[in-house]
Amino acid sequence: MKIVRGHADGTASVVKSDTFAGTVWADAVLPATDGTTINVVTFTPGARTHWHEHTHGQILQVLAGQGWVCAEGGRPRRLLPGDTVWVPPGERHWHGATATTLMIHTAISLGPTLWHAEVGDDDYPAESASHLEESP
Repeated sequence: MKIVRGHADGTASVVKSDTFAGTVWADAVLPATDGTTINVVTFTPGARTHWHEHTHGQILQVLAGQGWVCAEGGRPRRLLPGDTVWVPPGERHWHGATATTLMIHTAISLGPTLWHAEVGDDDYPAESASHLEESP
């Protein structure tokens, strides 16, 4: 058993760039432990991950703002505060803020993350997009 006492005083947020588009900060809640990592991630408007997958899945819990999540071959789905997303093992996906709002979520990544190409503007929705699927 391990108890992690939250964000340590004086620990700086990490700016993520190699596998993200836009400005994204991450704060480790649980550093890599037995193949699991937990981070609180802040996406500025328009910021998003690259396409990626997790060998044992991922859980996202939206804390603030609005965002998108999209599985390969699907349509982006809107995320709102309080939403929880289960991404199955090996499902290629991306997630991030809307074009006009930030999004903060807790990301629980199970197993290694395999990173792929950047999400192009054609895959990222314009804020006015009406054809997108709303989360249930």
